Amino acid sequence: MPNIKSAVKRVKTIEKRRALNASQKSALRTAVKTADVALTGTEVETAHAAFQAASKKLDKAVTKGLVHKNAAARKKSRLAKKLNALKAQA
Repeated sequence: MPNIKSAVKRVKTIEKRRALNASQKSALRTAVKTADVALTGTEVETAHAAFQAASKKLDKAVTKGLVHKNAAARKKSRLAKKLNALKAQA
């Protein structure tokens, strides 16, 4: 435990940020998984809605610095590819 007042404050601040980042990252992973599962199904409308939600979460995660922009772009691209394949089947 730090002795200096500013260091004590930093520890508290970092702990709050860590908890917030963890919950946001978890929600992001859940949204991407949900979209992935929806895209393996046959419902185009459900898959499209799930893709939009995951895409929005990924974009927000990039602006908050949770995920690198290229990693988010890669994930969105892979989901979009699956969505386009699903639309072509229907």
